[in-house]
Amino acid sequence: MRVLLAQPRGFCAGVVRAIDIVDLALQRFGAPVYVRHEIVHNRHVVEGLERRGAVFVEELAQVPDGAVTVFSAHGVARSVAEEAAGRGLPVLDATCPLVAKVHGQGRRYAARGRTVILIGHAGHPEVEGTLGQIDGPVHLVGSAAEVARLDLPAGTPLAYVTQTTLSVDDTRGIIAALEARFPGIEGPDVSDICYATQHRQAAVRELCAVVDLLLVVGSRNSSNSNRLAEIGLEQGVPSHLIPDGAALDPAWLRGFGTVGLTAGASAPEEMVLDVLAALRRLAQGSEDGGGDGLEVAALPGIQENVSFSLPPELRTPAPAALVHPAE
Repeated sequence: MRVLLAQPRGFCAGVVRAIDIVDLALQRFGAPVYVRHEIVHNRHVVEGLERRGAVFVEELAQVPDGAVTVFSAHGVARSVAEEAAGRGLPVLDATCPLVAKVHGQGRRYAARGRTVILIGHAGHPEVEGTLGQIDGPVHLVGSAAEVARLDLPAGTPLAYVTQTTLSVDDTRGIIAALEARFPGIEGPDVSDICYATQHRQAAVRELCAVVDLLLVVGSRNSSNSNRLAEIGLEQGVPSHLIPDGAALDPAWLRGFGTVGLTAGASAPEEMVLDVLAALRRLAQGSEDGGGDGLEVAALPGIQENVSFSLPPELRTPAPAALVHPAE
């Protein structure tokens, strides 16, 4: 069996920053540290942090008074931030800077009197946060068909922003429908769309040109991981989204000689290695690790060197306001 690895794959800079924030908060303030929503959409990451003392909640009402609180990488609505401030909770904001950039774009469009259209998936935490960050009317669309159903008066000044886990290719048809129906609509430059989404999707397209089967490492609730598997199917390659090596079905591999392997932006490299180990065991025809039946190579691709700075509270000595109540 031959395995080709996509490049780039796995963690993006926003995910690294978010996980680092929880890690450093636990080191500096001690457990428990409360995290509103899963810090990133990956159970292995979440469970690893839980073992160290992170407590994941869906609502701030579940956070005790005075407890150190982290907002997830997906961002939150202003009402959530205001509730935390009203309770005096010490907050560390792990919102991805690229998500925060979308929030800023939406607010600027609204401040200029434009009604904002958000291209995204209903119910996704990032979308919920963005909807709650923009003053004024915001309309959510997830397809060109939904654009056709928008009930907006003629002449309404409009602008659009997009969910970061959608790429140019994902949004091209929707944007075209918006521009056709509303010729004066404004939107961000293509370069403003998340680099990690673009890079990982482009790498999967290149991978699908030379493999028989695609495996995507990621969680079921990860939007960007699901999209990578969908792209494989669109390219005519059988594709499966799996969280780790234990989920690998040997029947998928029958008749296929070259397997492509990638990972969503919230999937750790250790899970890629776990899948590789499972593939190696299958290629060897045993579970004892003997023999060598797997050839692994990486396709050439973009080398990402992006990094985002930590919140100031974690770059300087701990201020008294953020000392954990137990200390």
